[in-house]
Amino acid sequence: MRTKILIWIFIFVSPFGITKAQSQIKKELKELKNYNEHLEHRLNRLQKMIDDVIWFQRVGDVAYIDKVYIAGPPKWKEKNPTAQGAGNPVKFWAYIFIPKDINPNKTYPLIVFPHGGVHSNFTTYYTHIIRELMYQRYIVVAAEYRGSTGYGEEHYKKIDYGGREIEDVDASRQYVLDNYPFADKNRVGIIGWSHGGLITLMNIFNHPKHYKVAFAGVPVSDLIARMGYKTQAYRNLYEADYHIGQSAYENVQEYRRRSPAWNAEKLQTPLLIHTNTNDADVNVLEVEHLIQALKAAGKKFKYKIFKNVPGGHSFDRMDRKQAKEIRVSIYKFLAQYLHPSREIKSLNDINRAAYFFKLK
Repeated sequence: MRTKILIWIFIFVSPFGITKAQSQIKKELKELKNYNEHLEHRLNRLQKMIDDVIWFQRVGDVAYIDKVYIAGPPKWKEKNPTAQGAGNPVKFWAYIFIPKDINPNKTYPLIVFPHGGVHSNFTTYYTHIIRELMYQRYIVVAAEYRGSTGYGEEHYKKIDYGGREIEDVDASRQYVLDNYPFADKNRVGIIGWSHGGLITLMNIFNHPKHYKVAFAGVPVSDLIARMGYKTQAYRNLYEADYHIGQSAYENVQEYRRRSPAWNAEKLQTPLLIHTNTNDADVNVLEVEHLIQALKAAGKKFKYKIFKNVPGGHSFDRMDRKQAKEIRVSIYKFLAQYLHPSREIKSLNDINRAAYFFKLK
């Protein structure tokens, strides 16, 4: 017995024993990390299913809601370019909201509405904004483009921030025009906040003839600057091997390619930009760079830098009176180009749109 004890002491106390124990611990930690990642994706899918039900509860009285399965271009980066299925179009879901009081024999303007977040999805966070758009009789499409959460690990890892996600969103526009004859191809606008603001900007830069007007709220505008003031944990989302795979330091041109401020010379579409000086997510310096770049390129556009409005990054998406008043100004700008059959012109209109009043 004494001999066996001495042997076990030797194994775990000797350098060989310590190394073996460390190796086992590392293996178990890696397995635990992988398990947690898989669990997180499964929980995200469950959360998405629940939120889909809530969409019908909160908006179903004023909108026909559908969720369609469509496709964009192939992945930017294939793990195995010669594997079966490599190069196939990327499949994704998109929400369609159609006002219940439209006349299908007439045509109505379309709003393309990409969600924000590095990895996120189109949630009922936007309930009141959707209700406001339904009141104006806009058709709305919101793509769950590559990298969105709630659709499993594979879709999550297809992320292409500032890349082919742009084409996914434009593909959602084309889907509506191809399938709904009451959507007017000559009255298409695009709006988005944060990452959705970046997608909005890059869409009008890449496809200027597809959009009559655009609004970009607190838009991510300069990924190079952004990598400089964000944490390494945030930068890791871009440096992951399934994403860009390099830091901004290692490949500055790739980050420039994906940044609106470095593509400002392409602007041709009427554009309104909003930002807020106390934004803790998109630092105002990014949007200021975009504004300066657009001015240097001789572009005509409208913008407003709000000073310390409560809500920070969400200042004009909230349900505060001031936020609603700011949205009235956004809707008035869009209406100049899209001519909805019913306009929101006042705070009273927004309040009527938000709740369950019967409208004549």
